[in-house]
Amino acid sequence: MTATALSPDRIALRDRVRALAAGPVTARAAEVDRSEQYPWDNVELLKREKLLGMTIPTAYGGQGRTWLDAVLAIEELSAACAVTGRIAVETNMGAISAVMAYGSEEQKKLAAGMVLDGDKPAICITEPEAGSDAGGMTTRADRRGNRFVVNGRKHWITGGGVSRLHLIFAKVYDTRGEEEGIGGFLAIRDETKGLKISKREPTMGLRGIPEAVVDFEEMELGPDALVIPPRGLKKGFADLMNAYNSQRVGAATVALGIAQGAYRLALDWSETREQFGRPINEFQGLQWKLADMSIRLAAAQALVYKAAASGENGFPDMLMAAQAKVFTSESAIAVVNEALQFFGARGYSRELPLERMARDVRMFTIGGGTAEVLRNVVASSILGKKLPQTRDGWSEGR
Repeated sequence: MTATALSPDRIALRDRVRALAAGPVTARAAEVDRSEQYPWDNVELLKREKLLGMTIPTAYGGQGRTWLDAVLAIEELSAACAVTGRIAVETNMGAISAVMAYGSEEQKKLAAGMVLDGDKPAICITEPEAGSDAGGMTTRADRRGNRFVVNGRKHWITGGGVSRLHLIFAKVYDTRGEEEGIGGFLAIRDETKGLKISKREPTMGLRGIPEAVVDFEEMELGPDALVIPPRGLKKGFADLMNAYNSQRVGAATVALGIAQGAYRLALDWSETREQFGRPINEFQGLQWKLADMSIRLAAAQALVYKAAASGENGFPDMLMAAQAKVFTSESAIAVVNEALQFFGARGYSRELPLERMARDVRMFTIGGGTAEVLRNVVASSILGKKLPQTRDGWSEGR
């Protein structure tokens, strides 16, 4: 689906958010990066403009909008400030979408209320020794009577220290110490004892949103904290990760938005900057750069929109989400680098947003599934078979 195929309502949404992004969001972007402080003022802005919880059903106070609606807003916000775009992702996709799909009535009310009030939920999967290999996590939840006791460590948790609601993935063990599967647990920072924000990681980009180490030390949770998909704990991890397809589409959208913003700056600059007595866009070498940038962006946007639209009756398609994220994240890096080149030394300067964009966009071939792992997802899907990555699993497959 291209921009020209958007409905009048969606065009109006996109244009409204674009105007918002060009004003207060752009004005704050450099300071958010410089200070490395979470932009609570932008959160209030998104809340006021009803851009938080867009995908939450109306029965729970949201707008019941589609993934594509959210993508249109995220793309425009990210063109101005990637941190603000990322907040929009995680208040419409990822953890909140998992809870709204699989949570109990009380869990849905809790999560929806917190998001609509301005909280960005944290999804806690990655561990120091279990990144791409999520199934290798060691965080565990032991059943003790009618309670769960959680111990472990999560790493690179986006929003750690500012997020209140946490969706924590852990291996569940019964009272005999036998593993039952991987479950998702809801816990609230400053209310749930044993949840500790241990360290904030210094990052290359996206500095206004913290990446943290989160520890769980004898954290006790009741049975009402466990989010149980219909297929139960044995199959539940796959169901919960299916919800992560929306997060991947969101991550691709932030990369797309950053690249769109960089491209627009380069295009405008090419009209006004003169060298050798004429505008620089009269040189064929730069004309071809602009052409290649526009082609990459058009293809990336088509993939992202198609992936978002595939989830109209559920979550985005896994294959489409993976394809969109791989292509868009890599294309966005190329587009931002070319845009920076248009400005020469000015682009390298912190006086312009290009160097910030170059740092911010680099995250998206890594976070939310590396480009390498997602290529495995794509290959597995198109070949119609599992492609195990462990040594023993691979040798069995030969």
